[in-house]
Amino acid sequence: MNTKIDETGDFKPAFNDGGLIAAIAVDHVTKEVYMMAWMNKDALIKTIETGIVHYWSRSRQKLWKKGETSGNVQHVKSIKVDCDQDALLIEIEQVGGGACHTGRKTCFYRELDITTKKLKFS
Repeated sequence: MNTKIDETGDFKPAFNDGGLIAAIAVDHVTKEVYMMAWMNKDALIKTIETGIVHYWSRSRQKLWKKGETSGNVQHVKSIKVDCDQDALLIEIEQVGGGACHTGRKTCFYRELDITTKKLKFS
């Protein structure tokens, strides 16, 4: 077990071998998880510079400003980094409809019923 505690004040995001870092968007008031997507270095820089969340679209292989086509923009309230600096928690204000590309408020609209092993929809 690694008992070394990282108390560095330096922001050093640990991108994976593909140059990406997990970014979890949560409502800044309710703390409800809206979505998880990936950021590359450019997306993270754009997010910090503009205050609007940008992601890296793996399917389209391009930078993606959240809401650029849907109008459902995510305004950054805070960015937190986990202990290993390999995941980001971005507290946001969701403007417009939902965060999910399906039109839902959250991408996490299905829950596994652990007794039946089937998904329930909310």
